[in-house]
Amino acid sequence: MCGIIAYTGKQPVLPILLDGLKRLEYRGYDSTGISIVSRKKIKTVKAAGKLNMLESKINGPITGGCGIGHTRWATHGAPTDENAHPHTDPSNRFAIVHNGIIENVDALKKLLGKEAVYSSQTDSEVLAHLLALQPGDLLHAVREVLAMVVGTYGLAVIDQQHPDTIVVARNGSPLILGIGENEMLAASDMSALSRHTNQAVHLDDGEIAKLSPQGFEVIRMDSSVANKEAITLNNQNANYDRGGHPHYLYKEIIDQPDTVQQTLSGRLDDRFSTAHLGGLNLEARDLIGVKRITILGCGSALYAGMAGANMIESLARIPVTAEAAAEFRYRNPVIEQDTLYIVVSQSGETFDTLAALREVRRKGGFVLGIVNSVGSTIAREVDGGIYMHAGPEVSVASTKAYTSMLIAFALLALLLGRSRDVSPQQGSRLIADLKQLPDNIRSVLAMEPEIAKLADKYKKSQSAFFIGRTNGFPIALEGAQKLKEISYIHAEAYPASELKHGPLALVTGKTPCVVVLPNDDLLPKSISSMEEIKARGGPVIALTSAAQTDEDRIDALADDVIRVPDADVLTLSAVMGVALQLFAYHSALSLGRDVDQPRNLAKSVTVE
Repeated sequence: MCGIIAYTGKQPVLPILLDGLKRLEYRGYDSTGISIVSRKKIKTVKAAGKLNMLESKINGPITGGCGIGHTRWATHGAPTDENAHPHTDPSNRFAIVHNGIIENVDALKKLLGKEAVYSSQTDSEVLAHLLALQPGDLLHAVREVLAMVVGTYGLAVIDQQHPDTIVVARNGSPLILGIGENEMLAASDMSALSRHTNQAVHLDDGEIAKLSPQGFEVIRMDSSVANKEAITLNNQNANYDRGGHPHYLYKEIIDQPDTVQQTLSGRLDDRFSTAHLGGLNLEARDLIGVKRITILGCGSALYAGMAGANMIESLARIPVTAEAAAEFRYRNPVIEQDTLYIVVSQSGETFDTLAALREVRRKGGFVLGIVNSVGSTIAREVDGGIYMHAGPEVSVASTKAYTSMLIAFALLALLLGRSRDVSPQQGSRLIADLKQLPDNIRSVLAMEPEIAKLADKYKKSQSAFFIGRTNGFPIALEGAQKLKEISYIHAEAYPASELKHGPLALVTGKTPCVVVLPNDDLLPKSISSMEEIKARGGPVIALTSAAQTDEDRIDALADDVIRVPDADVLTLSAVMGVALQLFAYHSALSLGRDVDQPRNLAKSVTVE
């Protein structure tokens, strides 16, 4: 959940590290630091807080062409200057930055003895102390230390005795090598490398790399050589810019008509009224053989999976479950050969989702991935999948990637449905609805002024409820997620049918309730839930696509109404979801929150 940037070459390293850290800010962090080999000594500067705090502590230029930088999200130890990375050994020979968690840190400290003196409360510092005890060259010294470690790591090390060398290693936390001309880089995220190179090498778990300006070598933990080939990535540097907008989050919300089009592009087959998904690595006979589907994800990816489960069951009539990836792998799941497993992750690096994927594959299951990041670990380890093509998403709160997840599920539901009972005529109608989606989202975006007024009206609320039935429930879950994570207003989502089984006790005149009202067969029951809330004095915000015939009753009961274009089951969640994204954004904005980097959260959750 932290960021690493490393560089060795002929250029001054300080501006490269600072620029890399700037590009890693979106991942979420609470402290920063750099270490540079300068005149055969390691100079380290670090600070709690945002990157400008670090910059203010750098007194004059630090010369040198080799260094490492880090943005930290606190796990062991509070966010302080001392706990910020990099960490050094007592003699200041080595400096390390570390992403992940060392589970056996207490045992390692016992090994070092009581005489070891630590300058931080982190688990990471012990690695620098252990390195100081190892003989031999840096590459094999790092290997010897990591052989003692139980846990996860993305690691970068510099050594004042080898002033142009960096050693990096990976186990459960992503690291990418960037290849330049007479220079090498490494980072936890391609965003930190994209300005310098589009030639990348993805390290796999258990691999260690030695970098110098002349190139790189990679070994495994058993000291065998790993032959790695560089791949060329599309340099989407411009997509990391706000484009003149006040926040990345806002840009990513309003970009959604275009990103949806990118996700759909080339994937709608009008001739056969179906979807074309060439990356599944499944033939038509394989699709027919699927008896059940299990969808695994975390956070917004899980909620997208729940919406996807409804889409697939509705069209393909296949039993589908969606559950939290971490809970799935810890309950020792039964893996069945006729079940299709789908893992969902924007980054393709989400630790719990990756661990669930590996558990399924270890037991012989077939796994598809829905991911946004090309070349990510999940994308490389699944049997097949769907790239979202949403482009880089910088804000911690997912918007355009979440919507593209929904579209990926819509395409899969259409394909599975057409392989079973969906007629060509119904398939054509569904394709028309998908083609209409960008314009429907534009219609919702045009409602921004009224949604902003609504957010301002309820900004002082201490709590809010979101409720919906069947297709509306995942929409409610994601709406509550967005509001709580960026505005810090406590928000919970429930199936509307569960309201009277406990949550209704908390409804007061100060508890706004967002009621999701799709234009479906359950609309009368959902309207009854509105009446239950109104009877307890709760303010009601109706999010509806209801037809004209139901408008009067909804308007009479609701204190406020957000009316979006009507949509089919495949696009309903996306259309309504954009309205709730705007509501959360303007709620956070009116409260003065940091909408791109909300407190305590990180973009890519790469630790357990």
